Amino acid sequence: MPLGVRRLALENPNTGESFSDVYWCDGDYVPEAVRRIDWLMRDFHCDEVTPIDPSLIELLDELTAKLGTARPVQILSGYRTKATNRRLRGEGLHPAVNSLHLVGQAVDIRIEKVSTARLHRAAVSLRAGGVGTYRRAHFVHLDCGPVRQWQGASRRARARRA
Repeated sequence: MPLGVRRLALENPNTGESFSDVYWCDGDYVPEAVRRIDWLMRDFHCDEVTPIDPSLIELLDELTAKLGTARPVQILSGYRTKATNRRLRGEGLHPAVNSLHLVGQAVDIRIEKVSTARLHRAAVSLRAGGVGTYRRAHFVHLDCGPVRQWQGASRRARARRA
């Protein structure tokens, strides 16, 4: 990898927190910046933090570069505890039992003024992990797992089908 700097702009609309800084410099991650990213992407329901997989951080960086946007990536859900995953199931949502959110390898995002369809196309074009598109809920899921893609539905859409 070439030397230089890499920066990200992230915000968590659930907590009002943001990060806009260099996270990688001259061939290595900036430890304090990575800790701040881990905190921003924590399970905000219980303030539990886990290290976010560096591959996911890189994927977010590549995605914003691909889109050519300086707008912050909105982190709707990053790391999730098993308890939060169970709670979401109880609320009628359908998170995967072995979700990569549980190990800091998945994130649900949106970017202001970037359509879900455009965000989906850009994420799929990277050919790096899973991409789930939830158009009715206006977000895209990204993860560091095998390359695959799917279309999801919002809770409201599931309720209409029932």
